[in-house]
Amino acid sequence: MKIDPSSPADLSVQIAAAIRDAIVSGQLIVDQRLPSEAELCAQFDVGRTTVREALKRLAAQSLIRTQRGATGGAFVNRLSFEEAYSQQITTSTLLLSMNAVSFETACEARYALERACAPLSAIRRSADHLATMRAEIHRQGQPGLTDEAFCASDVAFHRALVDGAGNPVMSYQLAGAVEAMQPLMNMITFTARSRERIIALHSRIADALEAQTAPETEAALSELEGYTLTLGRDVMARRAQARAAP
Repeated sequence: MKIDPSSPADLSVQIAAAIRDAIVSGQLIVDQRLPSEAELCAQFDVGRTTVREALKRLAAQSLIRTQRGATGGAFVNRLSFEEAYSQQITTSTLLLSMNAVSFETACEARYALERACAPLSAIRRSADHLATMRAEIHRQGQPGLTDEAFCASDVAFHRALVDGAGNPVMSYQLAGAVEAMQPLMNMITFTARSRERIIALHSRIADALEAQTAPETEAALSELEGYTLTLGRDVMARRAQARAAP
């Protein structure tokens, strides 16, 4: 593990990157103890504060864990997909908000990814996944449900569809698509959408998954995408007209 002291990059960032690369490459394996702070200071020729900052960065990424006591220290963490979900969602949300991704681009990506799960979910979905989807459909039809609660239920419904594919890699990749893009799209379209139509489409999706009919699941998702795109375009057109009005 090496760093470049002449580089303008923060030394703690360089050290964190060097250790992360060693973990990714397998040079440092799961549950292996990292060198002590003193050893890292000597290895990188930096002070203890710099090393501690690097270790904090790695811990924030769930790449290492620390233990106290005589046998303590910093250890390579066994990162699970579930533990990484929140980071994926946060990163996706930031990318969408900071890089001005268009509504249509987000919508296209989200539904293309979700449709990819449909064939697997039709085969592998469990009774629990179906029960979650049915419960959210029922919740969405409750009178007086707030827009925020409807959005949360919408996300939970599609999360169950994705998780029904039984593939943790796909679930991880779609965490950002469903839990970052979906609220963004709901935020834009909630004033114009028909809850009844969304509930009807959700019911078609759940029925198709229960019948293990992948083509019908994909068709319902495509119709939901078309409806969402139409809503988004109409809302943004009205906003543009309002801004242009004297």
